[in-house]
Amino acid sequence: MSPLPPPSLDHDGSYSGDHDGPGPGRAFAAALDDTELAMACASLGQGRWQAVRSLLLRTGDDWERRGHRVTVLARDPHSASGARDWLRADPGSADAAVLLAVALVRRAPRGGERPDRARDACRAAAALAPADPTPWLGLLLLERTLGGDQDTAEAFEEVRKRCPDHHHAHHLLVARLAERRAPAGPDAHHEVYDFADGSAERAPADSPLAILPVVARAERYRVLAAAGAESADPAASEHWTGHRARQAARAAFDWWLEWEHDGHPRHLVDLNFLAHAKHCAGRTAEAAALFRRIGEHGTRAPWAYPDRDPRAAFRAARDHALGGW
Repeated sequence: MSPLPPPSLDHDGSYSGDHDGPGPGRAFAAALDDTELAMACASLGQGRWQAVRSLLLRTGDDWERRGHRVTVLARDPHSASGARDWLRADPGSADAAVLLAVALVRRAPRGGERPDRARDACRAAAALAPADPTPWLGLLLLERTLGGDQDTAEAFEEVRKRCPDHHHAHHLLVARLAERRAPAGPDAHHEVYDFADGSAERAPADSPLAILPVVARAERYRVLAAAGAESADPAASEHWTGHRARQAARAAFDWWLEWEHDGHPRHLVDLNFLAHAKHCAGRTAEAAALFRRIGEHGTRAPWAYPDRDPRAAFRAARDHALGGW
């Protein structure tokens, strides 16, 4: 399978909203509401890696938070050089090695690094910390964009061995699966829906993977709209108003009301996907509740889908939902 060109490397509907350079999406902060991470990013951007070392030390084996922090830190243009300086000062540091690996992964799709070197760096980082899923998450980021199906599946399984319900990894695989059979048009039984539904059903009751079926629908919409099989205006598409779409969004919204995990490092990613689905389905009151919780923390995906100004789309949807509230 040859995946469609993603709008950003971690095109998984995750926090990916900032860009290197000017553009409307720059207003979205990759760190989301993690203020410690934002401060470490600022230090790294000034060539100081010591704050990053302290941050990752404090993060410990909170694998979801570690993955979020490392992938955001690796966005910085200085991340690879900072990680190399860190390794010179502390040879064998697993934290420095994984930051370097993911930084190289970030550069590979843009031609700034050879993919084989990025893969080798991920595997070297994994050898230093066998229990850590983060090096494998880095490899999954790479394979999801540049690799084959088998490579992508193997990297995903390595993450799952270490963190079975890993949020970011599931989003990445959903984005990849959604790109299969794009010319076939809408298909209520597409494999991405089966994967997302199965993952949500197998996860613990309090797992944010309950939102994954909504993510799958957004990712499939991205692919279908890019292929001309759905309207380029998501709110005008019937993709969001069919029975299965309404059922998925209702179940996800009910889960949020009962289990909201505002401490999860990527909870705002889920809220953006859910607010997008509710907005597109015309469920204004429910969208308003979500937008109030999101505040200013918009994410590039899914508001950019299929090829929109994400900042403008987010603000228009939020203003519409909150106009009467």
